[in-house]
Amino acid sequence: MASIERRRMGRNGLEVPALCLGTMTFGLQVDESGSRAILDKAFDHQLRFLDTADAYPLGGTRETVGDTEAIIGRWMKDKGNRSDILLATKCFAPTRSGPNGWGLSRQHIMESIDASLTRLDTDYVDLYQAHGFDPNTPIEETLRAFEDVVRSGKARYIGCSNYPAWRLAEALRSAERLGLAGYISVQPRYNLLYRDIEVELLPLCVDQGLGVIVYNPLAGGFLSGKYKPGQDVEQGTRFALGTAAERYQARYWQDSQFAAVETLKAVVEARGLNMVSVSVAWVL
Repeated sequence: MASIERRRMGRNGLEVPALCLGTMTFGLQVDESGSRAILDKAFDHQLRFLDTADAYPLGGTRETVGDTEAIIGRWMKDKGNRSDILLATKCFAPTRSGPNGWGLSRQHIMESIDASLTRLDTDYVDLYQAHGFDPNTPIEETLRAFEDVVRSGKARYIGCSNYPAWRLAEALRSAERLGLAGYISVQPRYNLLYRDIEVELLPLCVDQGLGVIVYNPLAGGFLSGKYKPGQDVEQGTRFALGTAAERYQARYWQDSQFAAVETLKAVVEARGLNMVSVSVAWVL
């Protein structure tokens, strides 16, 4: 079996597989047995970089929050393979009702990392990420809290997701001013149909030496080419998945997107290639 390519996380010392397995459908769209089968297959093929979040599974409710982390935790315990896994999770989204139940305050970060570690059944995560930016909390408070998480040994590195370029630049500048390690990576949405990050975010990452872990490389399955113009949304897919359905339909279920995929599909298939492979290879 060929070994998977490995890359540095930006200019930092952390080495990771070039591919990261996103797990946000585990526990709702994919049941636990299916999730374990996917994890087993990935592990067997040396894809041992897992990304999750405390708010997953995608499309769930307050009652399902944390189920994805718990599935991963049980799988790692049963396999006894925690030391072989590079594990990333996130905090920010609402995980409970009441005050301080969401955001990037010190209170919520400290509460969230402990809850994630319990569900994942581990002492630490390799990468702990802000799942979004919090306009209500000073970036200095957030960065200091993340620094304390790292210093306590509960995370090795910190990163962020869904940060616009201006907010990421502010975070990098603040970390430098405060003498903190700061974010080593950013996780944005990026694929052949959505390329906004090429304008400001990616140039900033290149300049500052940040790693980039993109999500939605297949546009929620849209770039597989399996959806046809004029068809109804299929039940069981991400476009009909609970609280996420409206978001994903707004992103991709549009005439212009269908037309783009049909054009791409004709080019790809004329060369005897596969839409999924080409879409992932383009992102890489």
